[in-house]
Amino acid sequence: MSLLEQFLPAFLEEVVGDRFGRYSKYIIQDRAIPDVRDGLKPVQRRILYAMYDSGNTPDKPYRKSAKTVGDVMGNYHPHGDSSIYDGMVRMAQPWKLAHMLIDGHGNWGSMDDDPPAAMRYTEARLSTIAMEMLRDIEKRTVQFKDNFDNSTKEPVVLPSRYPNLLVNGVSGISAGFATEIPTHNLREIIDACIAVMNKPDITVAELMTIVKGPDLPTGGIIMGEEGIREAYETGKGRMYVRSKTAIEDLRGGKQQIVVTEIPYQIVKSKLVNAIDNLRIEKKVEGIAEVRDESGRNGLRIVIELKKDADPHGILAYLLKKTDLQITYSFNMVAIVNKAPRQLGIKPILEAYVEHQKEVVTHRTQYDLEKAEDRAHVLEGLVKALNLLDAVIETIKASKNRQDAQNNLVAKFGFSERQADSILTLQLYRLTNLEITSLEKEHADTLKKIAQLRSILDSPRKLLGVIKDELTEIRDKYGIDRRSVIQGEVEEIKVNLEVTVPAEDVLVTLSREGYVKRTSLLSFTRSGGELGSAGVKEGDVIRWSLGVSTLDPLLLFTQKGSYFLLPVHQIPEFKWKDTGTAVVNLLPLAKDDRIVGIIPVKPAEFAAAPSAGEDAAGPALVFVTKRGQVKRTLLTDYATTRSMAIAACKVAEGDEIIKVFRSSDSSEDLMLVTEQGMSIKFGLGEVSLQGRVAGGVRGIALKENDAIADAIPVAGDEGEIMVLSDYGYAKRTLLLDYPVQGRGGKGIQTFEFKEGKRVRPNGTKLVSAFHVKEAVTVQAMTAGGTLTEFHSESAPIEDRRGQGKAVAAAERSDLLVESFLKPLQS
Repeated sequence: MSLLEQFLPAFLEEVVGDRFGRYSKYIIQDRAIPDVRDGLKPVQRRILYAMYDSGNTPDKPYRKSAKTVGDVMGNYHPHGDSSIYDGMVRMAQPWKLAHMLIDGHGNWGSMDDDPPAAMRYTEARLSTIAMEMLRDIEKRTVQFKDNFDNSTKEPVVLPSRYPNLLVNGVSGISAGFATEIPTHNLREIIDACIAVMNKPDITVAELMTIVKGPDLPTGGIIMGEEGIREAYETGKGRMYVRSKTAIEDLRGGKQQIVVTEIPYQIVKSKLVNAIDNLRIEKKVEGIAEVRDESGRNGLRIVIELKKDADPHGILAYLLKKTDLQITYSFNMVAIVNKAPRQLGIKPILEAYVEHQKEVVTHRTQYDLEKAEDRAHVLEGLVKALNLLDAVIETIKASKNRQDAQNNLVAKFGFSERQADSILTLQLYRLTNLEITSLEKEHADTLKKIAQLRSILDSPRKLLGVIKDELTEIRDKYGIDRRSVIQGEVEEIKVNLEVTVPAEDVLVTLSREGYVKRTSLLSFTRSGGELGSAGVKEGDVIRWSLGVSTLDPLLLFTQKGSYFLLPVHQIPEFKWKDTGTAVVNLLPLAKDDRIVGIIPVKPAEFAAAPSAGEDAAGPALVFVTKRGQVKRTLLTDYATTRSMAIAACKVAEGDEIIKVFRSSDSSEDLMLVTEQGMSIKFGLGEVSLQGRVAGGVRGIALKENDAIADAIPVAGDEGEIMVLSDYGYAKRTLLLDYPVQGRGGKGIQTFEFKEGKRVRPNGTKLVSAFHVKEAVTVQAMTAGGTLTEFHSESAPIEDRRGQGKAVAAAERSDLLVESFLKPLQS
């Protein structure tokens, strides 16, 4: 047979699947997931048993950790010494476990994530409560199995006289499964165990009157009763853990935040560095210094504040942005009957009670066997002492020990076990006192046998024994709760003032979409003229706003979307700089453009009134090219999102041309069309609508006509100035425009000149303004040429006036839009 013929073909998927399946089974069952009965992973169980087996107990001196690691590795755990020592270290750290299972001596690490000393330096022994995990293990209470090389036996599970899985918690990751169980209060868990035994159909809600929630060794405030209840019912849930903090007053009007308890499993040094980095990077205003003053008196982190800083605001920011508050996710997975299962609190307690029933039953059977054997021996001794002379005579007449044993069995009916104990009886036991004590011991043993049998025969008595032992553990080792349970989750509200210094600034946005934020100091140093802002060639400032860094801006686009842009997020530039493209700050579509900017005060978003005609507060008015008008409360646009949000429903082929703010529904709105028509009606005729509504008709447009501009007007003062694409403008008294009903055809506001011998004055209107005083208008051609003219150069004519040329416009490069030049404030 050739070498190749000895091999069989195999599919790679099958081979890999088989190997990975075995590997997964191993790490789930024998490495990362704890047993539901004793709450221990295999390495922890082996460490505790090895220390117990070698006599490394609390009543003996400490022993080198390296010796324990060697024993565990050589006898039970054929893996690296680091994994064994890491398991020892976790069981010796008081900030990881509620009740330490190993009493460590030396450097066992710290909350700052300092590593422990090497195992050759540290010493350890079992803690007193660890002895309760191993109590009665020699009485056949648990099953034993062969170790990895069949040279000795190791326990499959420990007797565990208290529910260690919930008391000390666990954290682990394996293939396809992970487990995260927090620590709990020993007294509460034992009381819950007893409650489950007293009332098997107890509900999780009833259990939660006993177990309020986890109890973490590092203390802290636990929030989220609903999440805890969900976790206790299903095994999965979420709670919030907040540090314990206090605000202390210092001399000179200063204050400091003092942290005395931090969340579970958080590294203190990293937390302190994270807070200090916020100070260094100036992400939060008002922190002067961060110190770690922890020592023998416990944990203490001090955050010293600057004078007049807002301690509550800074604390709220730190809770939100650092690990002073964390989210803890329950994932209560444990091995049940050799398979991983996600369990609520009741199934875990029930599994533990079943385990204790087995442990106590096996222990009672063991004690009963020993007691029955002892009673049998005592029975023989008492009988022999009553027949002492005859027994002695028989022994004396025997040839040897074996003959004496046989003669005692044959002559008096003793069993071999009894005969053997008679032959080993010491002579001093023949005194009257010893005879009496043997009779008393026999009677006591018979009582003990009856008691043990009654335990085995009565499930109620069996549970009574378990309850008594649990109560004993509770009274001996129980400690007061360290974590405070708070039912409601407090929402953290961070004031912008904490992170952003309040400052009045200028924000400009150019026609081509360049935005910048400029300090008033830079503006003043550059000459203090609004018209002198730096722009690219051929560009012009479209909007110029004096706002605060704490204000947000609402930016509306022609396609009906809007963005919220906080002023402090706009990059700061000098007044003469161009700024940055707005698309770098907002996800603005390429085929969309901004048509309106509304500055808002944060307080205006704080309390949103209910929608309706009687709703109070400022509103936004939208006007589309096809004459649709919509009015919506400003508060409907309150948001924290940075993405595009629908602001107004826009029909296909339509677009928004104007968005402005209106504080008074008694104002009038004037619409001016490209073909020279106009209409003025009260804004009160436009009912308040929702944010995504499409509005109502403002004017009935003729075919091929569209809205050129929309102007809010109040009172009768001033003139309406209109501008055509040929650069012709004229002014007409506002009094000449009567208030009409919304939705009508309107009245004429400009007459276009036509004819061969007449110089034309335009093909359409591009803009309209309500002018009360002399202003400068900037007009832009399609080719990007900018021209300026004064409103006074436009003549005052009647509504049908033909206007006068005020702005230069070539027939090949007509005006497309115009806007008022920013005035010096």
